[in-house]
Amino acid sequence: MKAEYRANRTRAKIHGTAKRPRLSVHVSNLHVTAQVIDDDNRVTLAYATTVGKKLSGTKTEKAAVVGKEIAEKAKKAKIKTVVFDRGPKAYAGHLSALADAARKEGLEF
Repeated sequence: MKAEYRANRTRAKIHGTAKRPRLSVHVSNLHVTAQVIDDDNRVTLAYATTVGKKLSGTKTEKAAVVGKEIAEKAKKAKIKTVVFDRGPKAYAGHLSALADAARKEGLEF
């Protein structure tokens, strides 16, 4: 229940637009998922996940792969800048690895 409150508190301040969509990240016990969302039109513009892929390594390494992949897909969709939505998670470990990998690929936030 606390995680929901934390996520709602974070998302109350964040809103993705067509010019600057929201990069939403979800980290579960096994997988990492990221999607770029235009909240005005309620459309997902890009999506990357570890589900269904046979990746080896730690979850932090998998998060870096997802960060690189989401940045490449965002480039194809002609998106350069995003608003980072971490949800209920603290910005450390898996989230910072994903964010750093996305920044290295040219995504700005």
